[in-house]
Amino acid sequence: MTTPRTIGVSIPIPSPHGELLQQRRASFGDPAAWRIPAHITLLPPTPIDTGVYEEFIEYCTGVASQRDEFDVVLRGTGTFRPVSDVVYIQVAQGVSACETLETALRAGPVRRELDFYYHPHVTVAHNVPADKLDQAFEELADFHVRFTVESFHLYELDDDEVWRPKHDFPLRTSTRAG
Repeated sequence: MTTPRTIGVSIPIPSPHGELLQQRRASFGDPAAWRIPAHITLLPPTPIDTGVYEEFIEYCTGVASQRDEFDVVLRGTGTFRPVSDVVYIQVAQGVSACETLETALRAGPVRRELDFYYHPHVTVAHNVPADKLDQAFEELADFHVRFTVESFHLYELDDDEVWRPKHDFPLRTSTRAG
């Protein structure tokens, strides 16, 4: 019997914005800053068996082929406190497209119940003292970036506890006017 892999599916934050948010996350003392690329989660960490893995890859390819690229605007900060000590960058545009992808991905061969309702965001501080959460909330309050989501990625948690992209699932090229 093989050991299940732990996977996650997310939208990567493009360069240079993703690297900047990782650097900022590290500056707040977040221990996971360099192990988790900046992203918007679509499927949280989920253990899956090897047999289901290939089926899920095929399923993700199908989901991506049925969805158009979309724009995301990240703007300002939010927090899940007091429920969870997390500060994040808010998804100000593209929420419904993220929700549609998230729902579709959880409806396939990998079923995953959520601990909390789905709320697309980019974590910038977690598992840090309250003053560092406050600092992240204040210092990134003016953060603002727009980008087009052209794909989503399947990440695997490697033995060194680093999340690495393993598969890229391109969305359909949008036919909308620029």
